[in-house]
Amino acid sequence: MFEGRILDALDIEAVFVAEDEEEAKRLGIDLVRSFGLKDGDVVFLEKIGKFVRVRLRAYVYRPGDRYYWLCGDEAK
Repeated sequence: MFEGRILDALDIEAVFVAEDEEEAKRLGIDLVRSFGLKDGDVVFLEKIGKFVRVRLRAYVYRPGDRYYWLCGDEAK
């Protein structure tokens, strides 16, 4: 739906109730996948008591990928 409208990536920020940063990373990547995006990176973590603030970059296209909307459908 958004593949032709998002150039590279979508930045997401969330605050999770998590025991530690590793659990928050897993929750963040699961969140990215739940949006139907295949790839993502955790770019920031901040533990705040029982919470962990997470910033993620969810990729529709990685830099250097061929964009189907620019190159035609064969680039998918």
